[in-house]
Amino acid sequence: MKPHRTRPLILRVMTCSLFLAADTFVEAQQKTANYDESKVGNHPLPPVLGEGNSIANSSAAWEQNRRPELFKLFEEHVYGQTPQPNQWGPVEFKILAEKKDALGGKATRQLILATLPQHPSWKGMEIMLHIPNEGKGPFPCFIMPSFGGNHAVSTEPDVPLSTRWMRPNKEKNIVANRATEATRGTESSRWPLAMIMDGGFAVATYYYGDVEPDHPDGWREGLRAALSKDGADTNWQPGQWGAIGAWAWGLSRIADYVEKQPRLRGDQLIVLGHSRLGKTALWAGAQDKRFGVVISNNSGEGGAALMRRNFGETTAVITKAFPHWFTSTYSNYANNETSCPVDSHELIALMAPRPVYIASAVEDTWADPKGEFLAGLHAQPAYDLYGKKGLGTETHPGLNQPVGEHIGYHIRSGKHDVTDYDWQQFMAFARRHFKTN
Repeated sequence: MKPHRTRPLILRVMTCSLFLAADTFVEAQQKTANYDESKVGNHPLPPVLGEGNSIANSSAAWEQNRRPELFKLFEEHVYGQTPQPNQWGPVEFKILAEKKDALGGKATRQLILATLPQHPSWKGMEIMLHIPNEGKGPFPCFIMPSFGGNHAVSTEPDVPLSTRWMRPNKEKNIVANRATEATRGTESSRWPLAMIMDGGFAVATYYYGDVEPDHPDGWREGLRAALSKDGADTNWQPGQWGAIGAWAWGLSRIADYVEKQPRLRGDQLIVLGHSRLGKTALWAGAQDKRFGVVISNNSGEGGAALMRRNFGETTAVITKAFPHWFTSTYSNYANNETSCPVDSHELIALMAPRPVYIASAVEDTWADPKGEFLAGLHAQPAYDLYGKKGLGTETHPGLNQPVGEHIGYHIRSGKHDVTDYDWQQFMAFARRHFKTN
């Protein structure tokens, strides 16, 4: 019995050490990375529409041939293939609590537990949904994962603390990889819930660690192990899904719930993510066309930034520090980016003709803001097939000057974060395309 009792503590120490080692490695790489535009390289990008006789010259050819081809390449070489939900049995949604006067009366808040009854080893994910009390519904809905849990998003004391594993973070009062009372509201600046309600939008979120804890062995106690026939002993093969695929799966399950709510517009869903969860939002948007608007905030390498640019974070760095995010094939392109058959402009193109918005921050050089802009620019050929205008400029815009129509972009002042300014642009973009008031 003694080894069995001590194993969780040993595992916790090991995973904490692995995460701290990854953070230390990244910090060292940030100091030595290239931030000189003259040294980024000038590698040609893979053509969005294909080559030779297989070039897609119409929206029908894109939908039937080229888009499926590109999507499969991203599955095989970057994110891995997400199994179809119907393989796992139904998702069960249980309302745990409802508060009709949340946010000082501005919203009705629901706390919902999503589980897979046929796979009880997965503990499920806790969704927090805020719906405006004022205004004419039904309302469009932002769907976005959080880094710290529902209690960190909201400042309200009746939101239950997450009991799941959390990344080490002294500033956010994480102790022994668990949330504390002092953790409440530590992400609320990234979630201006009252402003979003006043803007006429609902917002739904879940803690990404509910689906898979964010460390190299996190999958062993997360969704991927629960759904694998070999469980925690699974030997993941090239082309099989990584953590980003699992986290994106969680976003689509929220869409399953939201689209059936009478006070919400199931045909007006916006998927949004920041940083590694910005990568997740892009992959969720590529997989699930129910997301009518797709938004990436500071997603960088492995997200919106072009991998062929040697600027800031590189494929070599990200696959060494966070190998669990991707399918194992992706590590083959460390210091070998030109051999990868796809790049991020084609990830953006997978959204066509749906609107997509890319946000950067001027101090977030690690995420390569110009590379994020260029990905949006070079996704344009896919949007041209539908007669949709993209960024409307080939010049990287000035600070706080949003550009674009069906492909939107801004670079704001400040650092790697989500700000009220970002949310104002995101709401305006979604409002314009959904034609809401």
